[in-house]
Amino acid sequence: MTEPLVVRIPHRLGRQEAVRRLKMGLERARGQYSRLIQVNEEIWSGDRLVFAVLAMKQPVAGLIDVFDDHVRIEVTLPWLLNRIARGLQATIRKQGTLMLTKK
Repeated sequence: MTEPLVVRIPHRLGRQEAVRRLKMGLERARGQYSRLIQVNEEIWSGDRLVFAVLAMKQPVAGLIDVFDDHVRIEVTLPWLLNRIARGLQATIRKQGTLMLTKK
């Protein structure tokens, strides 16, 4: 079992607005990356999202916790994707920041 990939993204939106923007951004991303990612589970419980996807035909699970001043994303990757995790971490941080800054 590999160590989870953890990304923290600071924001100044407050919890409610950050959740709203993440939900909208994830909806857009689902359509934009549909060839690479298949969403199998997406469950919001308050300020936490638990998800399971197939990314490049590999199972990926994770959670997103939204706080007043930052978002914490934790993703458990299979061995194949874990080998390229550094690149994924930068991509996750970039896309998450865009979701939190775009209106």
